Amino acid sequence: MGNEKIEGTPLEIDTAANERSAVIEIGGEEYRLILTTKATKEIAKRYGGLENLGNKLMNTKDFELALDEIVWLITLLSNQSILIHNLRNKDAKKELLSEEEIELLTTPFELAEYKNAIMASMKKGTKRHIESEPSKNEEVG
Repeated sequence: MGNEKIEGTPLEIDTAANERSAVIEIGGEEYRLILTTKATKEIAKRYGGLENLGNKLMNTKDFELALDEIVWLITLLSNQSILIHNLRNKDAKKELLSEEEIELLTTPFELAEYKNAIMASMKKGTKRHIESEPSKNEEVG
């Protein structure tokens, strides 16, 4: 009975997560791709690091393998927003997406478009905010 209400509620994640995400649509629903520390660790296990991921995606000559990698990444990154939602809303948890669901609910053309969203979420997730402090050796005048 309570399931209908849960299905209709948007994912509630924090503002910081929203700022470091890219939005895609899968099966008529929007999902946020977020590069979290957890996702970064999974990518490192699979590729040896974020820097190797770009090379792997761009240099894959085998079409099926390339699709598999994109589906895996979309599943990983889109599930981060669901995991954040579930962490913050223990009474209104949502199910994680599976690779099979993504394969059934998308087309190869959409997956190619999602590549840009994947890269955007990674760029936002690794963006550094560096503020410089005034030098202690500056003359005060």
